[in-house]
Amino acid sequence: MMFTSFITLALFYANEVACRYCRMRCHSSNRAYTAKHTQFTGMDICEAVTLGRVSTIAGKYLGRPIISLAPHQSQLPSSSLDLAVGESFGMHPGSIQSPMSDLVPRTTAISHSEKLLVMELALRAMEELIRMCQPDVPSWIPSLEGPNEVLNYENYIQQYPRPLETRQYGMKTEATRETGLVMMNAVSLVENLMDSARWIEMFPSIVSRSFLIEALSTGVTGNRNGGLQLMYAELQVLSPLVPTREMYFLRYCKHQDGVWAVVDVSVDMLRDVPSQSSSSCRRRPSGFLIQDMPNGYSKVTLLQHMEYDDWAVNQLYKALVNSGMAFGSQRWLATLQCQCERLAILLAANLSARELSFIPNTDGRRSMLKQAQRMTNNFCAGVSASTVHTWTTLSNSGEDDVRVMTRKSGSNPGEPSEIVLSAAISLWLPVSPQRVFEFLRDERVRSMWDILSNGGVVEVNAHIAKGQDSGNSVSLLKVNAMKPSNFNMLILQETCTDVSGTLVIYAPVDIPAMTTIVMHGGDPGCVSLLPSGFAILPDGPECRPLLRDSIGIDCPQTGGSLLTVAFQILSNTPSAKLSLESVATVNNLISWTFQKIKAALQCDTL
Repeated sequence: MMFTSFITLALFYANEVACRYCRMRCHSSNRAYTAKHTQFTGMDICEAVTLGRVSTIAGKYLGRPIISLAPHQSQLPSSSLDLAVGESFGMHPGSIQSPMSDLVPRTTAISHSEKLLVMELALRAMEELIRMCQPDVPSWIPSLEGPNEVLNYENYIQQYPRPLETRQYGMKTEATRETGLVMMNAVSLVENLMDSARWIEMFPSIVSRSFLIEALSTGVTGNRNGGLQLMYAELQVLSPLVPTREMYFLRYCKHQDGVWAVVDVSVDMLRDVPSQSSSSCRRRPSGFLIQDMPNGYSKVTLLQHMEYDDWAVNQLYKALVNSGMAFGSQRWLATLQCQCERLAILLAANLSARELSFIPNTDGRRSMLKQAQRMTNNFCAGVSASTVHTWTTLSNSGEDDVRVMTRKSGSNPGEPSEIVLSAAISLWLPVSPQRVFEFLRDERVRSMWDILSNGGVVEVNAHIAKGQDSGNSVSLLKVNAMKPSNFNMLILQETCTDVSGTLVIYAPVDIPAMTTIVMHGGDPGCVSLLPSGFAILPDGPECRPLLRDSIGIDCPQTGGSLLTVAFQILSNTPSAKLSLESVATVNNLISWTFQKIKAALQCDTL
């Protein structure tokens, strides 16, 4: 018997219940309207009249009871939950800041009646996720533009009808799914997904920030089966030109027939939770189906389904965002696969022949990988247009403006406890992402663009492969000074590449600390890091300028890149206010670097 039926009947016969769909009081005059939205499956009404009975039944579905309701609770508050359904007026504020930008963790627990609605929402979302991830579902049809699938929206509405219009005015639908093998067992994957801190570490380039609001159920003792959480997250693209996607959502975990399922779905109209009707993003049932495979691998089917408003996305990135590549399943799965390969290398018990020539033991490799991970996390957390960042544009000439912000560092291990000035610029290049990536990670041509090298010869002092792709690696680069009066320098660099994009992130590091502590397995937190780097993404036809061909006809270019350049320097002021000297320094640095890259790639002649 569907758990939804128990909840529906309980709400229907409770005194003065608020209809979660039409938000009208369900007195005798409008019960017919409410009944129109529900389906009864022949269950015994007497079993669900009392809310206490519903609580008991709920425990059977979640694996354990999560609430205890008063036996004579006669009235429910009028707060409601929808499957990410809310109002939209099609009006946009002048700032990309969302009304959810001042979010703080809830100070009051979810009420008993809210828990009932939350449970129903989670179960409905889980049912939809499992059905939408099955092969040969009519809701998916082949894409006309490539090998991927697209959502058949009309069929989806028929399969999952809503009493209100599903897609809000001005909102676009983004639905993608991917299947692949991941180098991690199912239980470990579930643990990483159900822990908000580990979730960020697993997807640092996608999840800008996240925190657990309330654990409604911890699941069955010993595992996460039946776990239900209320969470908050911001999802990002590594560019200040793309606002983050903010959401309050439920995360529910279920294990059945050897398959783990973890589903997310946006919530609306909880007490102390801002209504998402004013948000630019709503998360439809999305998540993971995970099945154990031989040799410690897992088969993962990933579904991402969102409604979003792209009004604040810069024109340069709209094609990427609207294609589904920026926030879609392909990017999530590719990132997960790379991170799992990295963890496997971290735990490996032996060193490769190349590693043995630089690193004395596996502890040294582990420390170096952890330090590189901390560097990458720091970089990813400071590049996007998150609500916790206040970017200032240095001029008003267009999207090629340099944007700057200040922050107080020192909250993370190894960060200098000073004011840090960050600067970023995102621009289009008429060069393929792979070519840009290969150029930026090649130490032999580094002096062509990196001011830290100061014209010196750069050589690899240590190298760790993070996976099968040679583009995924951690390197320790040594800059040999051209003049005896200059100091030699070590640069820690991490490169990451997958089908969705690439990263080149680096930071100068202290030579004694790296060579005597980290390389021998010591605490990597003792080394200060202030990372800079590049995020390279594929472009789309909407952001490519027209070129005049040989017969005078304008035609679009193909195969370009979206390059974000980001630097961090220590400010020369004790306060977080921007100083003219620091702004001028970072502006000159980022502009000089970008021009050097364009010249080296011969972009001006293309």
